[in-house]
Amino acid sequence: MTYAIRVHRYGGPDVLEWERHDPGDPGPGEVRIAHDAVGLNFIDVYHRTGLYPEPLPFTPGVEGAGVVEAVGAEVSGFAVGDRVAYVGGPVGAYREARLLPADRAIRLPDSVPSQTAAALMLRGMTAHVLVHRVYRVQAGDAVLVHAAAGGMGAVLCEWAASLGAVVIGTVSSSAKAAFARSHGCAYPIVTADEDFVARTKEITGGQGVAVVYDAIGKDTLLASIDCLRPLGHLVTYGQSSGAPAPIDVGLLSRKGSLSVTRPMLFHFIAARRDLEAAAAAVFRQLAAGHVSVPVPRTYALPDVAQAHRDLEGRATTGPAVLLVHTSERHARLQEKEGPHAP
Repeated sequence: MTYAIRVHRYGGPDVLEWERHDPGDPGPGEVRIAHDAVGLNFIDVYHRTGLYPEPLPFTPGVEGAGVVEAVGAEVSGFAVGDRVAYVGGPVGAYREARLLPADRAIRLPDSVPSQTAAALMLRGMTAHVLVHRVYRVQAGDAVLVHAAAGGMGAVLCEWAASLGAVVIGTVSSSAKAAFARSHGCAYPIVTADEDFVARTKEITGGQGVAVVYDAIGKDTLLASIDCLRPLGHLVTYGQSSGAPAPIDVGLLSRKGSLSVTRPMLFHFIAARRDLEAAAAAVFRQLAAGHVSVPVPRTYALPDVAQAHRDLEGRATTGPAVLLVHTSERHARLQEKEGPHAP
């Protein structure tokens, strides 16, 4: 018997309960994964609070990495002992072990530890989609990334910088400014000290940026519009400060024929070929040193409520992951199949 985090009612971090859970045997087209690490992402908060509702009760989590410990019928390409990671698929990563449709799993290169995968896959794929498909960043583009010192923001800054963009970012402290600068943000703006609209216009010689990547929402969205150059793009992909007010579409015309989009990663990787392409792009960027993963802040899976408090309180810098203690079953599997990177 294994354990899982379960949510029986929407609410604060206190609704995350540690319960016994039997994942069962994989059915046709499924694998069972013994987790090493599980990603901690703001979308987990949206699920917990009911902003993105899931049928109750449910287990949160959209990203994990571990070892295949059982394979169902009609599955090809995976075997017991394979190291894998996944993003999306059915919500439910906050478990010691889980069933997953095999077509959602990605085999991990030997060079990528499970903790790195759990800290990077969702953020890396999101960055890939944002800079290549939602808006194609070009060399010389000025871009603005909000929350540039967060786990997502840092990867996005690095990826955009690797394409030759001039990256401007907002952060909440001088310490976070230094972190963002070390991850490709050429111009970090401490919002407690400077008005980010005025500073962005100053950096760009009054022109504004080609694109704003905004995961904050209510507190920044309208001001983000003022940072754009004519024909610029506002990409709103999160709302950590709450849902923004509706936008007057006439404002977009008056401000210079701007565009606004609200992408969600899972729509872009729904097809297996797109999932594989996005994962391959992330692994290439990692191998080339164009994105990096700082040693993630770690929490034991049963302590996920504190992890959520820290995430919502903006007490984290860079990525954070939930560690799954290796079960006796997982240990026996590793002994049988050979050691795997943690």
